[in-house]
Amino acid sequence: MGVRSISDRRILLTKGAGALALALFCVLAIAVMQRAGWLDGLNVGLMGWAGHARDTAVGQHVTVVMRLASAIGGTIGRIALVLLVAGPLLWAGLRRSAFWLLLVVIGGTLLNLALKQIFAAPRPDLLPHLDVVHTYSFPSGHSAGNMIFFGALAMLAGRRGGYWAAAVVIALIGVSRVWLGVHWPSDVTAGWIEGLGWLALCGVWLPARRREQ
Repeated sequence: MGVRSISDRRILLTKGAGALALALFCVLAIAVMQRAGWLDGLNVGLMGWAGHARDTAVGQHVTVVMRLASAIGGTIGRIALVLLVAGPLLWAGLRRSAFWLLLVVIGGTLLNLALKQIFAAPRPDLLPHLDVVHTYSFPSGHSAGNMIFFGALAMLAGRRGGYWAAAVVIALIGVSRVWLGVHWPSDVTAGWIEGLGWLALCGVWLPARRREQ
């Protein structure tokens, strides 16, 4: 049984590493296409539509929601959420789950910061920014970070409803970055892909709930 378990873990690790490598390749491909201008039509079109929409009467109310979503999904908001979740997990005796969540989020954050430095892409200037930003644009840290955090929560919960709820929140936060004018849609897409790849790798060490009870 032990040999089979080790073999299975190696297979999962190989698949997880392959998924991350594929995700990073896709991120690189998007970066190349974006820099070459091949995505200008899509990026400018979608952000231009967001700019027109946010100037409408309804759009002003939507902006309030988008600001809130972006704030919740920001670094400070995400740290607060991680602590709010990790605390109860530790209290319930689910130490492996709590430490797994912390390491997944911290590692994913460091990965995104490294990629931002590698690509060093400037922020879009098509619309006035409705959020204060100081880092590079590609790939979106909000998109990657919240894909990782809420995706990890869904993996820990292991329920279909959790995955659907995570998908809605992740999508809303990603869209908010385009709406606020601080990310191209391709930045957001690359962030989502990066986050999925990281989750695929980290899923190899996902704690089995039965082992913690």
